[in-house]
Order: sequence, then structure tokens, then C-alpha cells
Amino acid sequence: MKTPTSNALALSLHDFFDQYLPQLRVMSAHTLHSYRDSLKLLLTFVAACRKKDVASLGFNDIGPSEVIGFLQHLENARHNIPATINVRLAGIHSFFRFAASSHPDMLDQAQRILGIPFKRAPLPVVEYLESEEIEAVLAAIDRKTVDGRRDYTLLATMFNTGGRVQEILDLRPCDLKLEKPHHVRLFGKGRKERLCPIWTQTAELLKAFLSERKIEPASRDLLFCNHRGRPLTRFGVRYILNKYCRRAKQNVPVLAAKRLHPHSVRHSTAVYLLQSGVDMTTISNWLGHASVDTTNRYATVDLKMKRAALAKADPVGKKPRGSASWRRNVNILNWLESL
Repeated sequence: MKTPTSNALALSLHDFFDQYLPQLRVMSAHTLHSYRDSLKLLLTFVAACRKKDVASLGFNDIGPSEVIGFLQHLENARHNIPATINVRLAGIHSFFRFAASSHPDMLDQAQRILGIPFKRAPLPVVEYLESEEIEAVLAAIDRKTVDGRRDYTLLATMFNTGGRVQEILDLRPCDLKLEKPHHVRLFGKGRKERLCPIWTQTAELLKAFLSERKIEPASRDLLFCNHRGRPLTRFGVRYILNKYCRRAKQNVPVLAAKRLHPHSVRHSTAVYLLQSGVDMTTISNWLGHASVDTTNRYATVDLKMKRAALAKADPVGKKPRGSASWRRNVNILNWLESL
């Protein structure tokens, strides 16, 4: 059987990033960059271990042991958390799944690499804002300034839609429908498109924002920009949110104990909808989740619902054990039902 050469590895990498991901899978630029960084790190690591140039590496240089060694290197030398390690492994899995289809002679090698499991990681606590905390954050914004009005519109849109921060940053005026029925068009992971309804108040904010900035409703330019006129970044949104959270904690001290980031706004929307009685399937569609299982975790983090459930239950120890009532009750089933 012919051994795959280094040229075969290079050609597969080229086809993977030039044709397969962007054209056949229609992956976003963010996914491409993530996979690119993962494979660059892997190739650099294997080249150092093999004492070769990256250009001279072939498929026969990269087996399960090399991939496992690379993952251990990420954890021990680069101090990556399990979530980051799993992102790197996902990129490697995707490439070798593609390579196996082009090189059937390396199917066994690819299958063994695909068999490397993801690292189990503890689920972090989902931090979110209660409705009164959201109001406090919005109230902390000085809407007398141009930047303040932009920040208010940005955060209000995020709270209303529950969109991922990048979905909001990718919004263009042509994606807004500010006449009834109000909604915005969001493009999620894998360029999945969905329509998200917005409240009348949010639509009015967006109308005023477009008017003040003299932006045409049909414009295809990005909606939210920084004070230099350049597109706002995820780090910019994080800075904006943290700034107003710091101000709001003077009136709502509990905010000081929360570790908040832009994705916390999305969590806040999900919990708010859940508290309002919206069913899980609707929330899942609203947020653009691939599976309702992802949405179900919000049912486990809502403290208000947990407190309400606790209030309905009698405290443990309220009824003393060993009371004589059960002895006098002839029907044991009735007694069990009465507990």
C-alpha cells in the first residue's frame, strides 16, 4: 500500500480550507480561523517532536499518539482549559474526517484519531441578570451623549433578542424591520438565519438611532460602530457592558458578585422568557439553538423558579418522624399518599 506523502498532507490542507469548509460546508470565517489555528499548532508541535520542518510532514507523521501528545501539551505547557482543548480537537477531527474521504488508504489511521474523545469539563455556572438588574444597567447609561445613546440601543437590542454578541455586531440596517410586526434578521452559527421579534420600544430606539446617525434603512453597512466609525468588536461590547455594570452596582450591590460578559445578556433573555412562561421549544427557536436540550439547562439555573418550588414544599422536619398517626391508620396506602 502506498504511504501518503507530505505533498498529500499539504494538498489535503489546501482543499480543506479552500473548498471543503467555505464552499461545501459553508462554514463561517470564525470557524475557519479556529480550525486553522488548531491545525497550525498541531503541525508545529509534531514538527518539533519529529525534528522536521513543517513543510516536510506527511500523514504518516501524525497518528493518534501524536494527537494525544499534542492535547497533553496544550494542557500542561500552554495551560489551556478543557473547553479550549476540545475546540482544538474538534478542528483536528474535522480535518481527518475530510482527509479519510480523499485518502481511503489512511482510513484506519483517521478512525483512530476520530476515536480520541473530548475532554470532560465541569459546566460553569450560568451567570445572568434578573429583570431588575437589567433595568439598573440600562438606567446607568447617560443617554444625553451620542455614545450613551448608542450603548443604550445596543444593550437594549441584545436584551430583547438574546442574540449572540457576534450576531448583534453583524446586524445591518437592512436586517431591521421597524414597522409592525417588528423584528430583526439574525445570522447565527453556520450562517443559519432566523427572525427575532422585538418590542415596540426597541424598534423606536433603533429608528431614532438610524435617524441620528443619518443611516439609510436599506444600508448594508454594519449598524453598530465605535467612536472612530469602525465596526464595534466583541471586546468593545464587553467593555461597554462592564462599564455600566460597575455603575449599576452602586444601586444594586449584588452585581458586584457576578462575573458578567456579553454572553450573560443572552442567558438573561433566556431566563426572562422562561420566567414569563414561554415554552422551551419557542425559547430554543428564539435563541437559535440547534437542539432544545441546550435550552433545557436554563430550567436548572433559574433561582426564582427554584425558590417558588421550595415555597410550595413543607420544610424538612416540619412533621416529626415516628408520629403515632401512621399506627392508627389502617390503610397504609392512604397514609403514604398523605405524606
